Amino acid sequence: MKEVIGRIEEQLILGQALQSNEAELIAIFGRRRVGKTYLIRKSFQKHIIFEISGVHNATLKDQLINFSNTLAERMQLPIPPAIPSNWTQAFQMLKNYAEPLLKKNKCVIFLDEFPWLSSAKSGFLPAFEFFWNSWGTQQNNLVLIICGSAASWMIQKVVNNKGGLHNRITKKLRLLPFTLAETNEYLRHNNINLDHYQIAQLYMAMGGIPQYLKEISPGQSAAQNIDRICFTKDGILQNEFNNLYQSLFAQADKHISIVRALANKPSGLTRKEIIAECGLSTGGTATLLLEELTESGFISAYLPFEKNVRDSIYKLSDEYSRFYLKFIENSRATGAGTWIKLSTSSSWRSWSGTAFESVCLKHIKEIKAALGIAGVYTEESAWRYVPGKGQPGAQIDLLFDRQDFCISICEMKFSNSVFTIDKAYAADLVHKKDVFKNKTKTAKTLFIVMVTTFGTQDNSYKIGLVQNDIKLESLFN
Repeated sequence: MKEVIGRIEEQLILGQALQSNEAELIAIFGRRRVGKTYLIRKSFQKHIIFEISGVHNATLKDQLINFSNTLAERMQLPIPPAIPSNWTQAFQMLKNYAEPLLKKNKCVIFLDEFPWLSSAKSGFLPAFEFFWNSWGTQQNNLVLIICGSAASWMIQKVVNNKGGLHNRITKKLRLLPFTLAETNEYLRHNNINLDHYQIAQLYMAMGGIPQYLKEISPGQSAAQNIDRICFTKDGILQNEFNNLYQSLFAQADKHISIVRALANKPSGLTRKEIIAECGLSTGGTATLLLEELTESGFISAYLPFEKNVRDSIYKLSDEYSRFYLKFIENSRATGAGTWIKLSTSSSWRSWSGTAFESVCLKHIKEIKAALGIAGVYTEESAWRYVPGKGQPGAQIDLLFDRQDFCISICEMKFSNSVFTIDKAYAADLVHKKDVFKNKTKTAKTLFIVMVTTFGTQDNSYKIGLVQNDIKLESLFN
């Protein structure tokens, strides 16, 4: 049996649900293809008595037909039962089937793609609320799992429900993409042996999405795999972009416009700047769109140093979206060999720098461990100074404001060899450090940290300027 890679905390929580003496209602959400269904099936494979998945944009009748047929298969009936006319009847049928089984053993009911089951005017959610509140809560042997890729919908309609499901969720899990370490473990489990630099290239193109990583073939370099998966007619990521957003959001065009704006501005945009860039209304629409993209894991909000939440800077955090918009969408060339050529271009070298920064921002815990401050309380933030006309500005993408009265300023550089600090770059670092100290008036000690693929060359410019040198391999720990 294929083991579950990573997901240590999630497996622990799911295991506790099986040991519980009370009914459990667990909500699991996370972006499409991140491995939610796989995790649930592997964790509860001996206990699932019923499983159904909603179908995107299916009619109420079709969803109920699927329910009836699935129940018939579970009950091993030669002829499916009558198709329920509504969800109230459907849940009554499920109740009648489950009750005898619950008297004997711990049982799991799994409702996958929950938001798709709850289509407009279907009456699904009220029927489910009644089913759970009137019957499910009394079944001490029941674990009911509801799962969905539309993370924002799950949070608004289920987790933060103000009606019949208010405070009914007993456990909630947000499943995130694999880290670099988990990606490495997953690939090795599939007999793919690539070094950290090669895996980092894959990660910058497709992120830690298990379903994407499943396409990686042994015996091929990162460039060869990206070439096949993203640029050939049968590659699953050549046309994944629009399908991905359309399946998650009702107004996907607006979400995509925000993603495009952030892809064009790697340093990030404030809420106000996003509204102006995308022509959005300043009311609740923009707030909802940003929340939906954030909860689904496509964008992330970073709090600027010594600022409040309304000053947050949003950045595109989905690797595949960034890669698609830069290299796949408008690529004149397609077919085998396309990426082999593109990966040696100047645009790739420039783009890879910002892509690597994004990867580092997802591995803050690993960077802290490499700095030896894993046990020190820190507040992570970004900082930028926009000066008057004709004056140089300064930007820091990641800093650690530490409780030990120090601030670590991180510089992240992606290169195919040891990184060398020259005179111009050293002057830039000094300028950035001085501007930060002068504008923030901080009295804390400032440390410059280099996070690079293969380390930083020891020379006269590095000595006395850089206090910590972190290599890519530390992000895999």
